Amino acid sequence: MLLATDKRVLVAPAMNVRMWTHAATLANMATLVARGVAVVGPNEGAMACNEYGAGRLSDPAAILAAILALVHGPQPLDGRHALVTSGPTHEPIDPVRYIANRSSGRQGHAIAAALAALGARVTLITGPVALADPAGIHTVHIETADEMLAACAAALPADIAVCAAAVADWRVAHAAPLKLKKSPGAPPPTIELAPNPDILATLSAHGPNRPRLVVGFAAETNDVLAHATEKRRRKGCDWIVANDVGAGTTTMGGEDNEVHLVTAESAEHWPRLPKAEVATRLAARIAEALA
Repeated sequence: MLLATDKRVLVAPAMNVRMWTHAATLANMATLVARGVAVVGPNEGAMACNEYGAGRLSDPAAILAAILALVHGPQPLDGRHALVTSGPTHEPIDPVRYIANRSSGRQGHAIAAALAALGARVTLITGPVALADPAGIHTVHIETADEMLAACAAALPADIAVCAAAVADWRVAHAAPLKLKKSPGAPPPTIELAPNPDILATLSAHGPNRPRLVVGFAAETNDVLAHATEKRRRKGCDWIVANDVGAGTTTMGGEDNEVHLVTAESAEHWPRLPKAEVATRLAARIAEALA
């Protein structure tokens, strides 16, 4: 049992799934919850006994986050659902090759964590990245733009949508079912491209499931503000976070970011900051807008 001010947090211990789902265990847990005890875990997954199910000890970061939430009391995004996309998409050419970009997912993952820290229930939909899933956040892994769009639709309704993923604009119209082979003297294969779905425009479209606030990203190599302003208008989103990813900036794949927050009323420049700090500032602005 862990104590956090006048609140009590019970960390569900690791146990076999049959132990956790036993009627006596469930009845005891229901009694504790009725007495005001907050429960963390257990998580679902593979166990040391080679079974699978609910019974894994929660990640230490998730336990700490639960305690801090009780210590600090109500948060500005309590009760809000935030949808965040992150990372690149991989569009297959054949079973071993794909079209992608240099996105690391650091900014999108940091935004998901920052929104969760303000109390939001976050669904993070991410393409292939070399990052751990943020603790306490429901994370959905996808590869292609079509899969990301489907995952976004499944996650709705949401109060907030932050489209930080660098989705490939095009996919291969007819991906080869087998590896394309290089033959001596033969010309390289012709690859026909087709447009990918526009996830930001789809989420921004008016309708019963449109999030109250839709934030897009614009990664540009020139005329950053002009392109971002036009993108916000064209996509129909509320805000655009624009950054310069041209040669020498190290923004894509790097630890820092320098952005402009573009709204219908203004364009605000933020200096180069660690991506975690950019995420914290953006989450605070989102909370303020939805207050």
